Amino acid sequence: MDILKDKPGSWRGRDSESAQSNVVPVDESRVNDNFDLLNTILTSSKLTSVEEVFRALDGCSISVSAHLVNKILRRFANDWVSAYGFFKWVATTQSCYEHCSDSFDLMVDILGKSKQFDAMWGLVEEMGHEKLVSLATMSKVMRRLSGAGRWKDAIETFHKIEKIGLEKDTMAMNVLLDTLCKERSAMRARDFFFEVRESIPPDATTFNILIHGWCKARKLEEARWTMEDMRESRFIPCVITYTSLIEAYCMDKNFRAVNATLEEMKSNGCSPNVITYTIVMHSLGKAKETQEALRVYEMMKRDGCVPDTSFYNSLIYILGSGGQLRDALSIYEEMHRNGSPPNVITYNTLISSACVHSQEEKALSLLLKMEESSCKPDIRTYSPLLKYCCRRKRTQLLYFLLGDMLKKDISIDLGTYTLLVQGLCRNGKLHQSCSFFEKMVLKGFIPWEHTYEMLLKELERKKLNEEKEIIIKLMARAVEQNSSGYHYARKKNQTG
Repeated sequence: MDILKDKPGSWRGRDSESAQSNVVPVDESRVNDNFDLLNTILTSSKLTSVEEVFRALDGCSISVSAHLVNKILRRFANDWVSAYGFFKWVATTQSCYEHCSDSFDLMVDILGKSKQFDAMWGLVEEMGHEKLVSLATMSKVMRRLSGAGRWKDAIETFHKIEKIGLEKDTMAMNVLLDTLCKERSAMRARDFFFEVRESIPPDATTFNILIHGWCKARKLEEARWTMEDMRESRFIPCVITYTSLIEAYCMDKNFRAVNATLEEMKSNGCSPNVITYTIVMHSLGKAKETQEALRVYEMMKRDGCVPDTSFYNSLIYILGSGGQLRDALSIYEEMHRNGSPPNVITYNTLISSACVHSQEEKALSLLLKMEESSCKPDIRTYSPLLKYCCRRKRTQLLYFLLGDMLKKDISIDLGTYTLLVQGLCRNGKLHQSCSFFEKMVLKGFIPWEHTYEMLLKELERKKLNEEKEIIIKLMARAVEQNSSGYHYARKKNQTG
């Protein structure tokens, strides 16, 4: 019997994930247990075909829900074989379950991302039979085709959408234009627009998409020309239009043109918004024009534009990078007073600045305030703290922080393991360094070549031959598990 043969009706889906969740409330504990089981099965060995996934899942007895399916698909978003095999296994074996449109869209996107276009189109056809294809679905298809350089296929997809029940209207046209522009093909977007503008009327969004595409491509003359076309079509340039131009001038560090464009938009009755000001201020800060960046803040306040959390975060970053930690903390207090609650980026920026300036107590107090405000830390919260501990040989604090991360279910990534191995190695803590190297390999990471050679050199210098042999064997194991990963690690280290 063909285990992949579809059962009658097994591919019929619901309109959305919520359609199923309205019937049965999500039991998070049960979902998590089933997720852990499936994750273990799908990662226990390298599955190279959909058939192998079916065999791995054979006999697995679980209660499937749209929430669980989508969680697994997101987990294996970079492993199309496991994701697609699981998706088909659910549809084929779970007779009481029907995939929802959200799950189909996720699977379509995963296949497109992995350039499995035949399987992707097969899935879209299945969705079409059940009337589940939406503009969101086709947006994913066109985006993945464009991302793979298959521009003609993306445009041809647009011309075919009427066959699957969608309209070739302004909204659909804008989706394709946006896709082409985001994939750095503004010229193709323009050519397509000229081709269809007589039959599909543009709107203000159409022109803003094209202007943004030209700005991203640093083709500012074309952006200005499109802006004139926008006016001739009786659409008024808005804050989105001008902000696209300002962002492009900022990328070129042409701050004279930035100021001129700000004056131009104000004279045309268009006030800059908080996004506009954030872009300008952040660009000035990156260009080390700290005082000019702070003047933008004063200008913004004079214009009556209210800062948001993203603006404050950018301002804190500029002040912290310039060594003005006290002023950065003052902005942090202002956020509370003005009703813009700090988020994880706020705390991460402040903690990093405190660590750079060796203000250990301030960094730890910020971590505590973060917990008190119910703001969940992430790996970027702890990385500067761990780096500080390695640099200052604060081993006891280092292990306390690692234990705290474990309690909060924060996994250590390759970059953090590298930081720990190299930092401890530099400070002569070779046994601890070897321990983290071993954990890195056992977690499936491929150590960078520089990290490996640094550790070997220090072990050899200290005549720790037994430990050196263990590290050599661990590296050989890592390379054997994933030889392509070793090449990637070498390349990443070289480009640093």
